[in-house]
Amino acid sequence: MQPSWKPTRLVLVAIVACLIGSSGHDTLRAQQDTQTPTFRTEANYVRVDVFPMASGAPVLDLVREDFDVFEDGAPQRIDAFDHVLIRGPEPQTPRVEPRTVAESRAMLENPRARVFVIFLDTKHVDLTSAKAIQRPLINFLNRAIGPDDLVGVMTPGMSGADITFARKMDTIEGFLTRYWWGERDRLNTEDPIEDMYKQCYPGFPPSASDGPRKDTRGIADEMILRYRERETLTTIENLVRYLRTLREERKAVITVTDGWLQYRPDAALGRPLDTDGQLPRIGIDPNGKLMSSGQRGVSPYDDCERDRQRLALLDSANWVREIYDLANRANASFYPVDPRGLAVFDTTLGEPRTGSPPRGATTIVPPSVDSAMLRARDSSLRDLALATDGLAILGSNDLEGGLKRVSADLSSYYLLAYYSTGKFDGKFHSISVRVKRPGVQVRARRGYLAPTLDEVKASATRVATPTAATTAAAADTRAIEAALRPLGGLGRELPLRMQTAVGWSANNRASISIVGEVGSGEEWKTGGDVDLMLIGSKGDTVATARAQIAPGTRGFRAAMSAADAAAAGEYTVRVRARARTSGVTPVNESVRVDVPAYPAPGGAVLIRRGQTTGGREVPTADLRFRRTEELRVELQAPSSEPFAGRLLDRSGKPLPVPITFTVRDDPDGLRWQVGRLTLAPLAAGDYVIEVAGVAGADGQSARTLIAFRVIP
Repeated sequence: MQPSWKPTRLVLVAIVACLIGSSGHDTLRAQQDTQTPTFRTEANYVRVDVFPMASGAPVLDLVREDFDVFEDGAPQRIDAFDHVLIRGPEPQTPRVEPRTVAESRAMLENPRARVFVIFLDTKHVDLTSAKAIQRPLINFLNRAIGPDDLVGVMTPGMSGADITFARKMDTIEGFLTRYWWGERDRLNTEDPIEDMYKQCYPGFPPSASDGPRKDTRGIADEMILRYRERETLTTIENLVRYLRTLREERKAVITVTDGWLQYRPDAALGRPLDTDGQLPRIGIDPNGKLMSSGQRGVSPYDDCERDRQRLALLDSANWVREIYDLANRANASFYPVDPRGLAVFDTTLGEPRTGSPPRGATTIVPPSVDSAMLRARDSSLRDLALATDGLAILGSNDLEGGLKRVSADLSSYYLLAYYSTGKFDGKFHSISVRVKRPGVQVRARRGYLAPTLDEVKASATRVATPTAATTAAAADTRAIEAALRPLGGLGRELPLRMQTAVGWSANNRASISIVGEVGSGEEWKTGGDVDLMLIGSKGDTVATARAQIAPGTRGFRAAMSAADAAAAGEYTVRVRARARTSGVTPVNESVRVDVPAYPAPGGAVLIRRGQTTGGREVPTADLRFRRTEELRVELQAPSSEPFAGRLLDRSGKPLPVPITFTVRDDPDGLRWQVGRLTLAPLAAGDYVIEVAGVAGADGQSARTLIAFRVIP
């Protein structure tokens, strides 16, 4: 992206160059004027992005003297000025993708690169609307994204650190065109929390002898709606907090959603219930077997009751106003898009329901109530855009045209910078920008959070005097970040998800274990067949294997090793999975595998056991686990001494949760290090298992980091 200049000035320079031969002074001046301004990084150096508009179109011919900048009402002297015009669509092949977390950070910190987050609100968009927005959204990305811009995709349940920012649109376009991601109108969701609510409160009418304390009609439906809104707003709040740490310049969040009802506390939902003997109590005993009412053990009903009380107190109307404030402090602008277009009704005749409607209510939502719900959703999105200086695309079937307005709004902006005269007080300092030209409306960064004096001193000390300890800590941080990186794609539905683990047998032969899980489509219900190939760095086939997906399951496990001892290095595992349902296109995926030097292991096989598996131990390629499950970790290594393991949080801090490893020898001659971890003590979040021990008789030590996520 290059600075833009007034046409009259360009003409003048050209005429002077032609008529008087471009004197040395004029040539030097022209070169200096076209140099890119420097935007520094001192603690008191503040960068401001400004979007001036007139008659709905960007203003392209402003100069430095046209702007006035104020901080907390005090005028500031503009030190640097740049007009950024986004270049039109270009081939994406020359775009350089970040290869490491550090490279991604460096690209995000470029003040001339725009940052976009596409937030797909899966819980508040139906399947038809998800399909309708596919092509307009892809066209918007291809039209609006410049070669230096970075784009990430986020869905409810992800954390900000999970977002993978990229410059090429191929991955995002493939996701949008392959999957229908809307869940609002699905009869059978994949969320076990919602299934638990339905089980706890089936909504059957009470008998004539039962009182109102036994009436559970409508409870599950209300809890599910509130739960979805809470999950979405939690994710948005986490996103805003994360964006604040990325960079000072504006971040655009394209939010595809039907909107939110902005719930208030509801005493009726939290009323006392007398459900003893009515609701089923199903859980698992200490041996992992399913149990029913009357058995001692863990019951989901206790969790249901806790959630019911929390959801009854949900006040998302006040919550969204707090998010507005956080977004302004983070310089994040929201561009909400209602994919329904011109919506007439908020609910449909086929709206999923559990049991009977509440007492006094009808199966079909009355028109007056439906209209109020539709207004509430529209209002939530208009307020979000207005409060964060974005644009709302609502009430129009021309989604393509609406997204063109967003593209035009973000196609031109001015970068200003100044040395702040404010104090290092750790407080929020407001910024206002004024354009002297009449008729120009300005949207600009509203302020920034100043560091404290102690933070400035500490930062200067870290930069000036790096030590061996800080260097080691930085290396450990990079290792933790690398381990957590695979968690970034967990929010996306994939046709085939894979995890690999590498180990060595006693005869110095590498063995690669592959665990895979296919998508949740109906085509896999009858099972499938899997072909695997191990490809060497020169493209040669090192080994092959076959596996089966049993009917009623979605996973498989296979192992490969070469006829000769496989050397350490980089390999590729290619997988082709075919559903046994006729007419279904096979799924082809590949994954890179790094085989470490003997005898160190690489990666691990993860196995889950809990309610969702019926108490059975099931290998998994999905790194998301629930607190009711047990996680088993298996590493293949020839050592006869048990490894040592500990649990770390996502920052690398050890947690007081024990992990004990034992050694298991299989009949095929392979030896495994097996660790078990109970997840009940853990809160929702990302964790890392650190495994260390002697990997072989030569005394070589090994350190393996295995990341996983605990979800609600």
